[in-house]
Amino acid sequence: MLTGKYALVTGANRGIGLAILKTLAQHGANVIGGARREGSLDDVCSELSDSCGIEATPVYFDVSQPDQVKAAFQKITRITKQLDIAVNNAGIMDSSLLAMARSEDIESVFATNVFGTIYVMQYAARMMIRHKSGSIINLSSIMGVNGAEGQVVYSGSKAAIIGITRSAAKELAPYQIRVNAIAPGFIDTDMVSSISEEIRRERVDSIKIQRIGTPEDVANCTLFLASDNAAYVTGQVVGVDGGMLV
Repeated sequence: MLTGKYALVTGANRGIGLAILKTLAQHGANVIGGARREGSLDDVCSELSDSCGIEATPVYFDVSQPDQVKAAFQKITRITKQLDIAVNNAGIMDSSLLAMARSEDIESVFATNVFGTIYVMQYAARMMIRHKSGSIINLSSIMGVNGAEGQVVYSGSKAAIIGITRSAAKELAPYQIRVNAIAPGFIDTDMVSSISEEIRRERVDSIKIQRIGTPEDVANCTLFLASDNAAYVTGQVVGVDGGMLV
């Protein structure tokens, strides 16, 4: 489905990002995995190269740091001159009530989730514009669509992703670059592993499909949006939430 294409996935060393990296590689894409922690993707990329017969390359950088993003894309342009897919998955969560949110935590969340997404999109779009094709996929959240108590900062950052996505979709459409967002619901990742069994049960009970989502559920939606099967889809926010908002 993606044979011969090059895809960048940020935050690719665990959870949803790792599932996306693997899924794109399994469908033929040459993948570039981005992560902050040096060495965290070395083994994964080596395994994907061997098992999928594609090129898998790690690039280590912090999306919240403009200089590091610039340096990362200098490396990427040495790997490929044509970037076909960019998945902005890197993100952090800080849970706090509105009155208790510290300025440094607000700045940290927005620096990664919002500014980091914009920085990566800038460089990815420049590469895609040259070839007049490409797909950019940004990870928002159900909290960015519907809000959540105790998540003003995180929800705000993910709501910003929706505005960024729709604006970029309008701006880049003349270059045949599609920009979409995915809004995952309650997904079984490290972010939710620490919650109590009681709260987990309550969350699952609110999901119409009656199960917690998996990183692979999000990865499969990403695969569709990255592929030519979604050639006429842009500016959309796709909920992967099992019917939580139905």
